[in-house]
Amino acid sequence: MTVSLLGAAEIRRLAAELDVTPTKKLGQNFVVDANTVRKIVTAARVQPDERVVEIGPGLGSLTLAILETGASVTAVEIDHRLAARLPETARERGVLEGALTVVDADALRVTELPGDPTVLVANLPYNVSVPVLLHFLETFDTIRRGVVMVQAEVAERLAAGPGSKVYGSPSVKAAWYGSFALAGTVSRQVFWPVPNVDSLLVGFHRDEQPRGTEEERRATFEIIDAAFGQRRKMLRQALSNVLGGSAAAASEVLERAGVDPTARGEALTVEDYLRIARAR
Repeated sequence: MTVSLLGAAEIRRLAAELDVTPTKKLGQNFVVDANTVRKIVTAARVQPDERVVEIGPGLGSLTLAILETGASVTAVEIDHRLAARLPETARERGVLEGALTVVDADALRVTELPGDPTVLVANLPYNVSVPVLLHFLETFDTIRRGVVMVQAEVAERLAAGPGSKVYGSPSVKAAWYGSFALAGTVSRQVFWPVPNVDSLLVGFHRDEQPRGTEEERRATFEIIDAAFGQRRKMLRQALSNVLGGSAAAASEVLERAGVDPTARGEALTVEDYLRIARAR
């Protein structure tokens, strides 16, 4: 299958045809450089015959680069005009029938996907990147690895470890599912419109075994939110509302979990937070 990718002129022509103006509300910044979308697909190590899920395909530049590998794609698009046009664009660019499935929906509300995708590749909207990523990891356990392009600040948080200045709630919640690491830089100039923030690629691999039950995940995430909601406070104070209603009660739970009550949230690993949830 020979798939031809979109260039900057073709992307602008498609947008004009659909009367689409990239909007901040939907976090739309279209990639107009073929080398960049190929770089993302290479970083994700997409193989022929794999099933890939893409979130926010837009006009299809990254979608076509994934399809170029011989993989099949399920693309989730919230903009009805873009969702309706994407299959036609794929046919025009040489994509075989059946290789692309478009789901016209809000990614945050999707609970079923055809084909049980195993790889996630996406240029995630800046305004919802972390919630969307966590929702897909929570909802679709068939996804084993992936690469996402996100705002640099978000990428650094997702890849951060305990003790880092940027380690926070997204870092710990992402670590619940597996390992995250920075996977490359992206120039602002490859986007239309050019954003006023830098972007980075983040790669992830899901752990072989689930870290805990769904009930334990919810309890752990509640504790994570409380810890980072008051990150300057010691854990015995920051967690008092969720661990018994007082600093003394929280201290007892933390000590049972083997966690120092005077520590702060940014010092703990996801395993530490899970132990606290189990000791509660």
